[in-house]
Amino acid sequence: MRIIYFLAVLLVLMGWVRLEAQTPREKKILNDREKVEKEGFWIYNDLTKGFKLAQEQNKPLIVVLRCVPCEECVKLDDEILDEDKRLRPLLEKFIRVRLISTNGLDLKRFQFDYDQSFAVFFFHHDGTILGRYGTRSHRTEWKNDVSIEGLARALEKAWSWHVDFAKVKDSLQAKTGGDPLYPTPEQFPTLKDKYTARITFEKDVVRSCIHCHQIGDPLRDEAHKKGPLPAEILFPYPHPKTIGLIIDPNTCGTLTEIVKNSAAEKAGFLKGDELIRLNEQPILSIADMQWVLQQTPSEGGIVQAEILRGKEKKNLTLKLEKGWRSLEDISWRASSWGLRRMATGGMKLEPPSEEDRKSTQIKEGEMLLYARHVGEYGPHAAAKNAGFRKGDFIVAVDGKKDLLRETDFFQYVLTQKKIGDTLNVTILRDGKRLDLKLPVQP
Repeated sequence: MRIIYFLAVLLVLMGWVRLEAQTPREKKILNDREKVEKEGFWIYNDLTKGFKLAQEQNKPLIVVLRCVPCEECVKLDDEILDEDKRLRPLLEKFIRVRLISTNGLDLKRFQFDYDQSFAVFFFHHDGTILGRYGTRSHRTEWKNDVSIEGLARALEKAWSWHVDFAKVKDSLQAKTGGDPLYPTPEQFPTLKDKYTARITFEKDVVRSCIHCHQIGDPLRDEAHKKGPLPAEILFPYPHPKTIGLIIDPNTCGTLTEIVKNSAAEKAGFLKGDELIRLNEQPILSIADMQWVLQQTPSEGGIVQAEILRGKEKKNLTLKLEKGWRSLEDISWRASSWGLRRMATGGMKLEPPSEEDRKSTQIKEGEMLLYARHVGEYGPHAAAKNAGFRKGDFIVAVDGKKDLLRETDFFQYVLTQKKIGDTLNVTILRDGKRLDLKLPVQP
């Protein structure tokens, strides 16, 4: 009896160990899968099945890409899955697919801001992209960009385009991009030995999952090896506010504000205007606007806009000057972790407080970046190994004193320097100026 009792206890303990070995992230993914498959309203992680049903039933398709462990936009995602009363009748008109990883994802069909953890695509059943939905202009502040009401209106508009597909088909063709660097994420050299085309739920589900940002990272790495980063890669999918357009997130494109002295103000946009088309592409969300901006050269270009002002349609011309992309702050992005490895040697740099300005006697408008964090391991320890410390103030880089944001630091190094170059960095520490050398890394 003692042997049987001992074995029973051992089995319980083994089960407990296995349960505890399952991480919270894994539990979150597996619970999400169980919930979605049990309810049956969404097709779980099977895009092929989704398109097949869309063709058979002559329905449009909605595809939600959701990196489940990520917390940003979680409320919006939960409300979609919990069948919000405003969304349910609209969603029922679509074939609905939920993708929780980018393993095997067709990167020609799915081109979007890969720093997101939540993105929505609407398709005609023949594969034509009707539109995109979902964006972020900060790591956590998503409420200014997306909402249930905004998604409901995007669903309504996407459905109307499906109904009138013959009339709008030609204008939708530009919503599909050119051939990607690699057809699917796992074919990138830095990913191919670690991941496969399918996520594995049986073991190490988190480790088998390719996240959205892991597509953007190798894109930057590949480009960086060839030389300075193109601005289109460093500043991907510019937010409309970069050019002065503040959009009501509860609409498809109604303007709540025009930023003073911006390209939008100069073009003649007014509060209350509704964006209908950009470069002849019909617009159903901020994400659609970002797609158009992404195709606009960083050296400057023209974007034609059709708006509805009251009951009157008007045409406006946006003139984007050279360097317009760099107006956006990119330090919030998940990709900034890799950019810090390349450009700052692993330092996280932040703007100074008023007290910092007073204590250092560095005037407003002159460079003063506070080293909030200095990495300690691997390539992220390059700054530490070069003598930088947490709490240092950077006041000049190669004699330049106009790099006022971490984003400006990134831009200077990654668009004008190459791997192996050395930066001459002047810092303030305990009231004294020191000159240090910082390598530009892969």
